Amino acid sequence: MTERFPPLVAETLTAAGWSPDRRDEEKGREWGLRIAAHAAPGGRQHTVTAPAVEAYAEFGGLRVRPQGDGEQIAPSDFQLDPFLVRHSVETLAELAEATGAALSPLGEEGDGTGILAIDEQGRVFALDHTGDWFLGASIDEALTTLVLGRSPRRVRGDGTW
Repeated sequence: MTERFPPLVAETLTAAGWSPDRRDEEKGREWGLRIAAHAAPGGRQHTVTAPAVEAYAEFGGLRVRPQGDGEQIAPSDFQLDPFLVRHSVETLAELAEATGAALSPLGEEGDGTGILAIDEQGRVFALDHTGDWFLGASIDEALTTLVLGRSPRRVRGDGTW
């Protein structure tokens, strides 16, 4: 079907509604503007990165339910919808400060137990009650990590992993 993703990842994304030609530039821009306009109670707003807009255009709205045991850890469901984590302005700002790269909300993992975010370089992170995690250097790597149940790398206090 596609050489972009391993077969199981491509199958899982396809079952969620993705296809290699799925792309809605208008939706990506609209979502980016709407997320950027959301302000936390203190007035701080999300930064919306170009990789976030690209991800919104291609993967926005997908609810992904991986099957199987996972290669290293159990894969969890995730939804690529930044509005589900719009409340994460301060949390993402803290991680952005540590990593030195602006972060945008991407969606949620595990029915709200984790926040998915993408930075200005296209790197993807998960933030949950156990810590901050590096999922991949690109959206493709991150989706592969999540779907195949690969162990993410913990982000240390100095912003490295």
